[in-house]
Amino acid sequence: MKIAIIGIGGVGGYYGGKLARFYAAGNDPEIVFVARGENLRAIQAHGLRLTTENESFTSRPHVATDDPSELGVFDLVLFCVKSYDLESSAHSLKGNVDERTTIITLLNGVDNAERLKAILPEARICNGCVYIGARLAAPGVVHQAGGSCKLFFGPESATAGDFEAIEALLRKADIKAEYRRDIDAVVWEKYLFVSPFASATAYFDKTFGELMDDDESKAVLIRLYEELECVARAKNVRLPPDIRELSLGKAASFPHGAKSSMHMDFEKGGRTELETMTGAVVGMARQYGIPAPLHEQVYRALSARAERFVQKSEPA
Repeated sequence: MKIAIIGIGGVGGYYGGKLARFYAAGNDPEIVFVARGENLRAIQAHGLRLTTENESFTSRPHVATDDPSELGVFDLVLFCVKSYDLESSAHSLKGNVDERTTIITLLNGVDNAERLKAILPEARICNGCVYIGARLAAPGVVHQAGGSCKLFFGPESATAGDFEAIEALLRKADIKAEYRRDIDAVVWEKYLFVSPFASATAYFDKTFGELMDDDESKAVLIRLYEELECVARAKNVRLPPDIRELSLGKAASFPHGAKSSMHMDFEKGGRTELETMTGAVVGMARQYGIPAPLHEQVYRALSARAERFVQKSEPA
């Protein structure tokens, strides 16, 4: 059996590191890391160093590569790339996937399973999400701080597969995995947490704690929640009646200085998940005829900021 983790950043490094520690120590299945650049070279040379709130260790996968084409068919694939890299990463795996393969997408957003199915239709596609604060601190080094570290997954339709066995396999590696038959609602519940925080933290350039401590920015955050909740209910997503309070409560599990991944991407001046986190809400609101003026405002402001990054990076 082969398990591939695609994208060894914060999320892929945390879950991949745990899988490699347990299963590379003489246990089946074989663990494959698909990474690139300096991060890949550091992992190949020294392994992956993972520091969590409770422990620190180095693990080594059976294989670390940027070209999985010669590795045969994977039984299980965890997609942990950024949303803007999903299609290109999926195309690179066409030779590693068949009807035996189960794919779990752990990206931000609510349409990732559909996007993967369009490229890899023969595989069993599971949607999924995680609650974790983790980042790539340096090549080959991942730091986790905050979040419950829970991983949820499940098929969006009646797809054959031994998903309880996958849940057990992940749990053996000390991963808080949970197979859910209502995964669409679970993923939307996560999106209702992460999208407003990503938009607001990037817009105000504030950490989670700074955002919540300031009345003005917190009021904007709550208005973003209200707009997104209206979109979700228009799409007939089944949500708890107290979803906003639950989402705000999740934020309390993160350190005061925690930052959303989109906020950190804006700080670095690189590519961001703006289209997934904010632009997608604007598009869905327009589709259903729902007013979302605050998302429109935040999207315009952050798009202009992102455009300045592109102009600075272009050669003169």
